[in-house]
Amino acid sequence: MRGRLRLLVAIAAPSIALAGVGGCTANTTTAAQGPTPSGTHGPGPCGKVATAPTYKHVIWIWMENHSYRDIIGNSQASYINSLASECGLATNYHNVSHPSLPNYIAATSGLAKSVIGGIPLTAYLDCSPSITCKAAATSIFGQGESWKSYAESMPSTCDKSNSGEYAVRHNPAVYYTSLARCSTFDVPYSQLATDLAGNKLPAFSFVTPNLIDDMHDGTIAQGSEWLRANLPAILGSPAYTSGTTAIFITWDEGSGGSTAESCYNNTSDESCHVPTIVISPSTRAGTTSGSFFNHYGLLATTEQLLGLPRLRQAASAATMKSAFNL
Repeated sequence: MRGRLRLLVAIAAPSIALAGVGGCTANTTTAAQGPTPSGTHGPGPCGKVATAPTYKHVIWIWMENHSYRDIIGNSQASYINSLASECGLATNYHNVSHPSLPNYIAATSGLAKSVIGGIPLTAYLDCSPSITCKAAATSIFGQGESWKSYAESMPSTCDKSNSGEYAVRHNPAVYYTSLARCSTFDVPYSQLATDLAGNKLPAFSFVTPNLIDDMHDGTIAQGSEWLRANLPAILGSPAYTSGTTAIFITWDEGSGGSTAESCYNNTSDESCHVPTIVISPSTRAGTTSGSFFNHYGLLATTEQLLGLPRLRQAASAATMKSAFNL
């Protein structure tokens, strides 16, 4: 497919389904095995060190429109489930609202779910950047750290219009009016391969697969296979093998749900419950956490790892640092 990274390494990806992985009620953190002693290597990408290093790079990969139960334990998502088994899985993680765009904006800015970019959330429904559909706020993009967004199938840098399999609503950086140098740092996905090979990965990376590969228009199996084809390039890069990169794979929202629904603190609606996988050298293989997390917590975790101030709702959100030994 367009923008696809060539594999740099191959990692084991058994076709397994996680049986009995928790839902919304548990509040514990467990591990399938103890931490691998520092300097030794486990079979997968995680559990390489017992003590968390100082992380210099955080990568988000956002998939689309599937609830926790759609993915975890589903044989069509065999690679995703193998990652969950080999690394960490948040079993009680929640999106902020419906539809897509409020989640992308809230997660990257910490703006309250009721007001996104100065206008009511109910008016902010997957619109393209325009005079009114913009976020006049600071964001994780450029809080002082280096950053890039890598958008698959985007025809040109910082493109503010839908084009084929590229959906601008899945590329939040282009909505921030105060963001400097969007045309430099919001780039087509193919640039990621170059940056990985040249050891030039920024501190914060936002990866946006296209509409087929993020499962929005494609199938769960297609999304899982996209990750199987693309993630090993990151895991084999100097940025990851040096032990200083953490990766989070999450979904923007669960399947179903209603427009402008409050999901950020809703633990009873499955459309608000999404899987989130944590991959890092210090996350013990098989770690699961039933602690309550949401997109605001993902922002808080990232800011904590990179030594950045927490934005807005992220200031009070629970982070995943302790639960996943980051």
